[in-house]
Amino acid sequence: MSELKTLAHEGLWKNNAALVQLLGLCPLLAVTSTVTNALGLGIATLLVLVGSNVTVSIVRNWVPKDIRIPVFVMIIAAFVTIIELLMNAYTFGLYQALGIFIPLIVTNCAIIGRAEAYASKNSPLLSAWDGVMMGLGFAAVLVILGAMRELIGQGTLFDGAELLLGEWATALRMAIIDFDNQFLVAILPPGAFLGLGLIIAGKNYFDERKKAKTQPVETEKAPRARVTNLT
Repeated sequence: MSELKTLAHEGLWKNNAALVQLLGLCPLLAVTSTVTNALGLGIATLLVLVGSNVTVSIVRNWVPKDIRIPVFVMIIAAFVTIIELLMNAYTFGLYQALGIFIPLIVTNCAIIGRAEAYASKNSPLLSAWDGVMMGLGFAAVLVILGAMRELIGQGTLFDGAELLLGEWATALRMAIIDFDNQFLVAILPPGAFLGLGLIIAGKNYFDERKKAKTQPVETEKAPRARVTNLT
């Protein structure tokens, strides 16, 4: 149980792939213009992470060390292909919106890194849990950044949710700020860099505050008075 808690804390906060390791930034910065795009890519990445971690853990004892990286990439590519075909069949609008960034999940260093650093050395159950937590941590950053950019850029949230969830999700769209024109800096990639920087700064701020509270307060020792005998 302690191992599961450690993996959850590592994936969601302490060792978050996007905020701490700064991995997978290409899709994170490119497609997070809306919450829908961010959520779609986050779910796809999570599913690939879990599937590849479990498969790598199962075959780890049969894969020679010299060719382990190519084998891991082939496993990841197989799961990315499955996810891509499913999105093409059931969420075609979102599939078109994400475009090339779905197959680019294969080159996501966060997925390859977890396969090499954890899944290749641990049991399938722990590897699956590691994939879930790392995927959720990455998806959370995607959704937060997407919400920031969509809200500041066009004043809405969950615009185009029907592309991911179906026609009923049209009712989820919220118009919060009425803009005459879109704020392009937030929608374009420079806004993603600024937003990600703010999220990382916020995480570092909370970490420093927590660290300051847990550290014991050092009390200054009073200097000893020296008495000299003048007689």
